[in-house]
Amino acid sequence: MNAQGHVKDPKLAEAGVNRIEWAEREMPVLRQIRARFERERPLRGKKIAACLHVTTETANLMLTLKAGGAEIALCASNPLSTDDVASALVHRYGIATFAIKGEDPETYYQHIGATIDIHPQFTMDDGADLVTVLHTKRGDAIQHVIAGTEETTTGIIRLRSMAREGALKYPILAVNDAKTKHLFDNRYGTGQSTIDGILRATNRLLAGSAFVVLGYGWCGRGVASRARGLGAHVIVTEVDPLPALEAVMDGFRVMPAPEAVKQGDIFVTVTGNIHVLGLEHFRSMKDGAIVSNSGHFNVELDLDALRKEAKSVRTVRPFVEEYTLPGGKRIFILGEGRLINLAAAEGHPASVMDMSFANQALGVEYLLTHAKELKANVYPIPVALDQEIARLKLEALGVRLDTLTPEQIAYLASWQQGT
Repeated sequence: MNAQGHVKDPKLAEAGVNRIEWAEREMPVLRQIRARFERERPLRGKKIAACLHVTTETANLMLTLKAGGAEIALCASNPLSTDDVASALVHRYGIATFAIKGEDPETYYQHIGATIDIHPQFTMDDGADLVTVLHTKRGDAIQHVIAGTEETTTGIIRLRSMAREGALKYPILAVNDAKTKHLFDNRYGTGQSTIDGILRATNRLLAGSAFVVLGYGWCGRGVASRARGLGAHVIVTEVDPLPALEAVMDGFRVMPAPEAVKQGDIFVTVTGNIHVLGLEHFRSMKDGAIVSNSGHFNVELDLDALRKEAKSVRTVRPFVEEYTLPGGKRIFILGEGRLINLAAAEGHPASVMDMSFANQALGVEYLLTHAKELKANVYPIPVALDQEIARLKLEALGVRLDTLTPEQIAYLASWQQGT
């Protein structure tokens, strides 16, 4: 495998450049960070291995890191890469990229290995596969790693488990936990892009349908809100009483999955857990039920069990597979159970990824000077960085804030004044 990258077709590079530039228009915060990085070169001489969704927005993050002086090797965090973007990164921007849409598991892990081959000082992960490979199979390279960042809920869950067991060997910044990430990317980004993927794959009318959202975290909140906005009757399933109560107060029906599957027309899993929908659920669904996943990995749907049960499986339109069960009932699985917003659509809008990837860029810069103070654990993004990203975003939107008067500052700092 060429050290400069492994992509589908160099001829796709020009189309990739056009799409990367289109996304950049909606990423003003990252543009401002890139301009400063070009002047200051804070990442000069540092090597970064990144395992992220290879999209137009990710490309702009890579260009920002390169502007800061970093040497980068990028691979895909799932088999849903954007081939023209990957080609552009290699052949027009000189960034080593290893990503081919539809790559098999063997190629996927070869690509992760290729990023590790540069012996990075920093890792940038989305799902923690890169970190896991470093810890389990690439001990030769882990000694060089200073710190890393993690983009998504699934990865944070895995990394905190590693930290609890004493297996994690370097500090990780939880980008996902930044307010400018999960309050916007997870809610507005996942909400819109998930619905986009479902509609592109099926061309179904959501109005009047029973739409089941399994999991009411920030991603689930976004999906449920957008589905209701299009006229769907939304049902939520949850295992945690607090988000379940919030869903009730938000006006959604909440019930256990075994009840919801009997009523639903369209399903979306967004939990980060395994086998949220299993064979017993598929057996109870209506004929023609549409099932999709917007959690990080495709394990949320037990497709192996469904495939064994099915009399036949066929592709009926792009990104739609029809599973016919004994008795003739049909279940439609979208995007092979992978992230539907990337399988059938283009992922999150650039304007929300602008904040997520600003957290990534500033997070690495922060780790340059603070990693030595941190133990091998998972840490939140510093509040000051979170607020700076929000400030830059508001500035780009032309929104101005109020300021406290000296009297108000004194009042908030005192305890003597009451009613």
